[in-house]
Amino acid sequence: MTRDLTPDEPTPVVEDHRFPCGTCGADMRFAPESGDLACDHCGAHEALDRDAALPLRELDYRTALSAELPAQDIVESRMSECPNCGARVEFSDTVHAAQCPYCATPVVTDTGMHRQIKPRGLLPFALTEPQAHDAMSDWLGRLWFAPNGLRKYARKGRKLDGIYVPYWTFDADTSSQYSGQRGDDYYVTRTVRRNGETKTIRQRKTRWSNRSGHVARFFDDILVLASHALPRKYTQGLEPWDLSEMEPYVPDYLAGFRSEAYSVTIDEGFAAAREHMDRVILRDVKFDIGGDRQRVHNIQTQVRAVTFKHILLPVWMAAYKYRGKTYRFVVNGRTGRVQGERPYSAWKIAFAALGVALLAGAVGYLIAINQPPQ
Repeated sequence: MTRDLTPDEPTPVVEDHRFPCGTCGADMRFAPESGDLACDHCGAHEALDRDAALPLRELDYRTALSAELPAQDIVESRMSECPNCGARVEFSDTVHAAQCPYCATPVVTDTGMHRQIKPRGLLPFALTEPQAHDAMSDWLGRLWFAPNGLRKYARKGRKLDGIYVPYWTFDADTSSQYSGQRGDDYYVTRTVRRNGETKTIRQRKTRWSNRSGHVARFFDDILVLASHALPRKYTQGLEPWDLSEMEPYVPDYLAGFRSEAYSVTIDEGFAAAREHMDRVILRDVKFDIGGDRQRVHNIQTQVRAVTFKHILLPVWMAAYKYRGKTYRFVVNGRTGRVQGERPYSAWKIAFAALGVALLAGAVGYLIAINQPPQ
């Protein structure tokens, strides 16, 4: 949710994600291997400022929808928008031009302020860049049909970008009334005559009876991607996420990394969450009806006590341009699970097809010469 302030609203927090080293003044970064801030210039380490963290609690959905959240839950930060994929990624003040980490498009940074709901929690990076790069290289190495040139380019190319990707989580209490039919299978035995022979067959039939009832379910932490920059099939392939390890948000975790502002609004996010709820409720209804088969005619669901969180999840990302085409790879910053576009080499496919044809011909020839003479 990005919008302008009205004169009566309190000024939101403005975050500057720069963390100078207390020893030498160089920029520090969050170090996944040690869980604190590290200075690559002088080697100093500093603990995270956890006292600045807001409680890891839910926010009321209706309050946010009517733009009535308090100032402490709103943040302003400088974001640059990619002209190609639309990703809103944070860059430091010292960077004036860079490549979009999502699609490798050149991006000229600006100083535009974006006002959004502040993250409440995040999963810190657990893998270092070299570990993520090794995971990506291993994944590419298992793709036999990938062009050799791309695999070499990716191994020797620039470093992966560590990005915190925005997500929504939703909680809701649901109560559903339904009507439908229960189908119980039974079998009848019939005697039929086919081709001059008498056979006994069992025929399945279904006895249907009307059913109605009530199911209830509490949904906890329905996860919804809040970005349009990445295809959903990639992010779904990175799951599961260990949300039980969520940490309260403090800006220190972003030191040395980039973060993307959400482009999926909270109401769009809840619509996606509601689709997930409806699928689960339908399954619950069918289970409640029972029997061998179910027909569901109508479900009326009441949704109450909807709450949400804006959270950030860690992703190592690479976008490589190879022979005029961009290939994107993403690595779960916690588990090392890899997803991405699967490039194909036409030469490898052609040689594989030729090899299969030659093998089939050789097998056919051996069978033919070993046939006994007629």
